[in-house]
Amino acid sequence: MEGAGISDGDELIVNRALEPRDGSVVIAVLDGELTIKRLRITGAGVVLQAENPAYPDIRVPSVADLVIWGVATRCLHHV
Repeated sequence: MEGAGISDGDELIVNRALEPRDGSVVIAVLDGELTIKRLRITGAGVVLQAENPAYPDIRVPSVADLVIWGVATRCLHHV
């Protein structure tokens, strides 16, 4: 998630009460696997967008088990 300003070792503050919206950085569980991605809601379906070119976007199939665990609201960088 380097493109979103989140680096390895950073800590995220996650709000589980917020409604995830298109463009939110979310903590998602897709088919039992935890991931942090930008949520994109399109006419063709849901995409979990990577903010790092080393990782691909994930197009969520309609038969997938997707749970949005929460919305990231802050990123804490260690010095």
